[in-house]
Amino acid sequence: MENRYDRNVTTVRISEAELSRDVRAVLNQVETGHEVIIEREDHAAIAVIRPPGRSGRPNGEIIREAKERNSTATFDAEFGGDVESAAALHQEPWRPPSWD
Repeated sequence: MENRYDRNVTTVRISEAELSRDVRAVLNQVETGHEVIIEREDHAAIAVIRPPGRSGRPNGEIIREAKERNSTATFDAEFGGDVESAAALHQEPWRPPSWD
């Protein structure tokens, strides 16, 4: 992959040929938080690869903020297990239905 990467830019533009030559390098860019736009020879964008979006705030951040605000909220003994169970449900890979 031609190195057109600038650390101050969060978007990297590459050609189809660059993608096919070094997919691992492209995925490394995505893993470090960059969006990669794949373009045809005429510079028309045909695909965008970006890190998965995260919604909400991490639990640790919420708990830390509650402590900083001297919150009186308490969690029962089962709360942590419930949170872990819910998080585990979202860690499974997506298995789309078969179209056969």
